[in-house]
Formats: sequence, structure tokens, C-alpha cells
Amino acid sequence: MKIFFAILFVLLLNIPFGYWRSNVKRFSLEWVFAIHTPVPFIIAFRIFADLGWNFYTFPILISAFFLGQFIGGRIFFYRKRVEKFPLTSCLVWDVVKESQRKR
Repeated sequence: MKIFFAILFVLLLNIPFGYWRSNVKRFSLEWVFAIHTPVPFIIAFRIFADLGWNFYTFPILISAFFLGQFIGGRIFFYRKRVEKFPLTSCLVWDVVKESQRKR
């Protein structure tokens, strides 16, 4: 059960960072930060959840990491195609701005 929550945590944590990564120049410093910023949070979660460092957890969590990044990027490109107003690199800010426009 711990591994399921770890997968969910890693996946959901990486969606906003994948959104950010999709809106910056590839291989720039900002792009590198968008990919590597969630890593310390994932390591801390592994430690505090007492998940351990078993080999079988690495491919599962790495897959969740990349899937979260991919989903975040797809969300950005979908919103860019559908929405007519400019987007920022922050998913949360864009959602807040959209909710304020609908009022």
C-alpha cells in the first residue's frame, strides 16, 4: 500500500513541473530546474514513508515521475491550443486566473 501512495505522490507532484517544463526553452536552466526540483521532495517522501530503497521501487517511481512530467506537458499544450488567453508557466496560477475570468 505504501508503494501505491508513493506512485500517486510522485505522479501528482510532477504534473505542475511538467507544465512548467513545457513552457520553457529546452535544456535551459529553467528547464533543468523544472525536471530536478521535485527530486528532493520524492527522496524525503521515501524516507518519511519508510518505503526503503528496494530495487523494485526504482523503475515504478521513475515511471511515475516521467508520466507526471508527460501529463503536465500535455495539459499545457492542450490549454495552449484551446484557451485563447496567454498562459504562464505555472499551472496553479493559470487555473486561478481562469476561475476568476469565469465569474
